[in-house]
Amino acid sequence: MWMLAVLLKSLSARLLVLTILFVMLGEVLIFVLSVARFRMTYFDNHLAAGELAALALEASPTGRLDRALVDKLLAGVGAHSVIVHRANGAVLMLDAPVLPRADTTIDLTHPSIPGAIRGSLMALLRSGNRVLRVIGPAAAGHGVETVEILLDEAPLRREMWNFGARILELSIVLSLITAALLYLSLQWLLVRPMRRLTASMMAFREDPEDGARMIAAGRRRDEIGMAERELAIMQQTVRGALAQRRRLAALGTAVTKINHDLRNILATARLVADGLSASAAPEVRRLLPRLVDAIDRAVALCTRTLDFSREDAAPLTRSRIALGPLVEEIAAGLAGAENRAVEAIIPDDLELEADRDQLYRLLSNLIRNALEAGARRVQVTAAPAAETVVITVSDDGPGLPPKARENLFRPFFGSARPGGTGLGLAIARELARAHGGDLALVASTGSGTVFRLILPAPSERAVWRQRMSGQSTATVADFK
Repeated sequence: MWMLAVLLKSLSARLLVLTILFVMLGEVLIFVLSVARFRMTYFDNHLAAGELAALALEASPTGRLDRALVDKLLAGVGAHSVIVHRANGAVLMLDAPVLPRADTTIDLTHPSIPGAIRGSLMALLRSGNRVLRVIGPAAAGHGVETVEILLDEAPLRREMWNFGARILELSIVLSLITAALLYLSLQWLLVRPMRRLTASMMAFREDPEDGARMIAAGRRRDEIGMAERELAIMQQTVRGALAQRRRLAALGTAVTKINHDLRNILATARLVADGLSASAAPEVRRLLPRLVDAIDRAVALCTRTLDFSREDAAPLTRSRIALGPLVEEIAAGLAGAENRAVEAIIPDDLELEADRDQLYRLLSNLIRNALEAGARRVQVTAAPAAETVVITVSDDGPGLPPKARENLFRPFFGSARPGGTGLGLAIARELARAHGGDLALVASTGSGTVFRLILPAPSERAVWRQRMSGQSTATVADFK
């Protein structure tokens, strides 16, 4: 049994077993029809033999035969009696001295295939002997309408079983030959190519960067050939992506180290610039603010770049927070200059399950970008929608230039102002997706820009659990 279970785990073994089973099923259907046909032929042969035996009565001058001759004729037919009905009404009869009573009558003048199948199966499964009264059409050319014979069922059953055994032997041989041929065909056409595909996948998984482990697509035009070509393309794409990712990782490490050192250098430069602020030289006082501003921008660039490189390492610590007070806190820190205002239109009871620090960073990036791009008024609105919370950040700035819109969420490409890094929106979108939501640009015209932030709303299960337990933390599993 253990060996059988191991073999059946193989696709080849399953195909072989299924092929044998299906062929045997087909042979069973053939067997049933063949046995039914054998039974009908048996009756036809005995009817024809009985008709010929009855013709001996016509050769007798008296129309009668002695008992010994009648017994020989009936033994040759294999029947107890033979009755021939002529078209003119005459009847020819050969019968034994003692006739048994017929147990059933089989009428072959109107044969049917279902009836023949049912009768043959019942004859095979029945035990003992019955006397059959068989009525059938006579052979053509003798002027006879019907022939009636009385015979035993036991000899018929024996011949049917013998015939069935021969059919079974032939069926087994045919099924084995067919299964072997089909097995070899499937091995060549399907199983071997599938094993080749599987082996290539396993080898590629072990070392995706090894070009020698990639599959060589064949010239087949069927589904297997298509799978090989698609697998080769996928492996080539993955290998190229991994190589590019490795180069970018090395470049990112180098940039991180350079930024760290550069920030230290800029810090020293800032200290020197602060020392120059006490200089009495008019030219130094005139150029010093520009120098300090340039140093501050360079430090900010280094800081944002380092923060972006560490973005994937920051896990989310979710808690239940009120959105309105969070936006007001951000507004108080950003809208300090004259003619700049941040307005929050948020329901008092609107809450989120999110990382407070990361959400603060996300919203502050959006609002700061709007103010730095020239907006004087930024409006933050929020409302629940189905299983999400939709937060809209709109401003009255000059809008984004076409180049910035095309590369909006690409780091170092999507900045809308000179000297910008484009990291603010890239980091904001990554934070939104880390929470299970998304950030998208809705509109940007000469009269303002609108961003839409979608975040998951707390599920009813999370709300109920928090109310019951009094806890304020949640996990990703709390969101639908």
